[in-house]
Amino acid sequence: MDLDALTAARRDEWARLDALSGARRLTGEEVDELVTRYRSASADLADIKTSAGSTVQGDHVSTILARARLRLTGGPENVLRQIPRFFTLQLPAALYRVRWTTLVIAVAFVIAVAVVAFWVSGDPALLATLGTHAELQSLAENDITAYYSEDPAGIFAATVWTNNAWIAAQCVLFGITGFWPVVVLVQNAMNVGVLTAIMLAFGRGDVLLLHLLPHGLLELTCVFVAAAAGLHIFWAWVAPGARSRASSLAASGRSLATVAIGLVFALALSGVIEGFVTAQPWPWAVKIGIGAAALAAFLVYMLGVGRRAQRLGETGDLTEYETGTPMLVAG
Repeated sequence: MDLDALTAARRDEWARLDALSGARRLTGEEVDELVTRYRSASADLADIKTSAGSTVQGDHVSTILARARLRLTGGPENVLRQIPRFFTLQLPAALYRVRWTTLVIAVAFVIAVAVVAFWVSGDPALLATLGTHAELQSLAENDITAYYSEDPAGIFAATVWTNNAWIAAQCVLFGITGFWPVVVLVQNAMNVGVLTAIMLAFGRGDVLLLHLLPHGLLELTCVFVAAAAGLHIFWAWVAPGARSRASSLAASGRSLATVAIGLVFALALSGVIEGFVTAQPWPWAVKIGIGAAALAAFLVYMLGVGRRAQRLGETGDLTEYETGTPMLVAG
């Protein structure tokens, strides 16, 4: 093979392939041409390598082919372009998937808190096991209200945010165990129920309620959502349907792990309210109104934006390009 003659004969074709590879937009005909010229240049490179070994011309063609291959197969999507999709499609779709489980958990939690509170507050002997009368009185009359103002607002907000975000992350990430989200919910229900019982015993149940509502509306909802996501991951492993357990668990884990990330931001808002609003000497209607507005915004995002994302076919999972072509199953 005459290398110089081949180069002279193919130079314009290689240049055209390179131009197509660098074009910003391609028509359907140009894409077909790109594929055809890519195959032709690949054959030329094979001839050059076989006949002449490593040459300048071969390296030139190899570089052109690399650009064309990148154009045909695509490259990783820019991270900055993925952020809007995450917040407008993936995250709300994942939140929308667990809406009914979240509601069931919320109702069960409230019932559990009420049962524990009225049971403990109505039994003086049981209440006495929680501490002396002086200790319980101090807790009811001083400690609860002092809790929200004893530390600087910024430090307090950051502390409760990181603590609650860690609890939510545990519910999602350890949800595959099936019992960990339940343990978290039971522990929180018992703690809130016992604290409510103490406040009721000293006639200060309204004080506790007023201090919990501003931040607790959003904070507890986030915990319920996290527990629901964790239980959905567990159920994907228990009842995979037509897919294999590994495939079902992987898909559910990928889609619902986004919930843990999203709740970090929601709990940050809850922490700001707890640190900068709850302890303020404002009318309770204003403080509770702020908490209710934060919860309403979250629910609109979860149910409104989430419903729209689901209708667009989103599940919260990665795209097929990122996960690979799924295995087709019957049924």
